[in-house]
Amino acid sequence: MLGKYENFPLNVHFLKNFGSTLNIKQLQQHLIRTITELNRKPFCFEEITIPTIPNSEVIFEFGLADGKYFNFLNIQEAKCACDTVIKYRQVSVLDFFCVIRYYRCNVQKRIALKFDYYMLRVNFAAKRAEFRVFHKQGLRYINPEDLVMMIVNKINKLAVKPVLDENVQELSEF
Repeated sequence: MLGKYENFPLNVHFLKNFGSTLNIKQLQQHLIRTITELNRKPFCFEEITIPTIPNSEVIFEFGLADGKYFNFLNIQEAKCACDTVIKYRQVSVLDFFCVIRYYRCNVQKRIALKFDYYMLRVNFAAKRAEFRVFHKQGLRYINPEDLVMMIVNKINKLAVKPVLDENVQELSEF
């Protein structure tokens, strides 16, 4: 089933609710496009959070759930997911797997460091979204809240007007 991972953990390390100016399908499209744009793009650590590694670079790799597995979210997979959201059915949950790769950069080369592995679930309701993050493995150089806020800020930055607002009460439907 597109978007939902069957074995998503019940206990999460971070939970945050947002209000939205968009309907569910539009919000899902913005989320998929934003995460696709973040894939394999290098960021300075300072763009994400306070760096724990000086002179470092961060690269994100996201996969979208499809039942028991995650498919790397490239342009083709993102288009398929957006088409599914638009044409066929409303999806109430989108699950992502996120690998965060860290590199120390010096003048000569980039040195690979450890990885962080996260699972991200976004539950959707009318004009609202709930982000749940599970840290699967790694040293947590980037904490779950910073990961969510980076995605939300990027969604808002790419939209004409802000799409997600964190000033919303907790959602009881989820």
